[in-house]
Amino acid sequence: MSQDAKKILLVVAIVGLVAIPATAIAMGGPAGIAHRGAAWVGDGASTVGPGSAMGSRTGRSSPPGMGGGQRMDDRGATGPMQMGMFGDRSTVDSEFEYLAQMIPHHEEAIASAELLLAGTDRPEMEAFAQDIIATQSAEVDQMQAWLAEEYPERDASIDYEPMMRDLTGLRGDELDQAFLEAMVGHHMAAVMMSQQLLAGDLAEQPEVVPFAEQIRDSQHAEIFQMRAWLADWFGQNAMGPMGPRR
Repeated sequence: MSQDAKKILLVVAIVGLVAIPATAIAMGGPAGIAHRGAAWVGDGASTVGPGSAMGSRTGRSSPPGMGGGQRMDDRGATGPMQMGMFGDRSTVDSEFEYLAQMIPHHEEAIASAELLLAGTDRPEMEAFAQDIIATQSAEVDQMQAWLAEEYPERDASIDYEPMMRDLTGLRGDELDQAFLEAMVGHHMAAVMMSQQLLAGDLAEQPEVVPFAEQIRDSQHAEIFQMRAWLADWFGQNAMGPMGPRR
């Protein structure tokens, strides 16, 4: 099978993943899916749950052009932004490329989560934002360390194209819905990149394999959690909104 065919099958599998109705997922009980966030730090796995004491790392700068991504269409279905993210910028062909691309991808998620933390009224979203900030900040530190140790002569800077819409100025329900709709697609890209690394046997360091598995599995679970919240709070089914629930 050609590489292009494999990439097409992978995209179809991941798109199908989030098309499953959230109400049909029996993870974490009927109230929703238990959030699972973990950071691979050093030589062990450190679980970071909602409300972790690690807190926000506001000193981390946002990626260049943060907020320039196209927003999802009004149906909540796959729009231009989501289609674009499955192009070349989410394709990895080596361990180095995976690490170099995942760092700004994580940093964009952290910056968006910090905006969510400042503007949400829901305790669930506050805990979710804290978890994203803590988990992905630790993962960025680990990836930067690997790049410095294993690829000291290579330039890891990339021309990152933002995937999230600009959340500045949004608050409450509007912020929560916009964040969830955009972050579902953002997580899909991370799942896809991680699976490409694993399926292609591209990892050169043994430690990168469980690291990528953790990103794939935890963000996979978070996609279902976000879909469940979109259904519960905003009346959206797996493919789009059904009207607000009041």
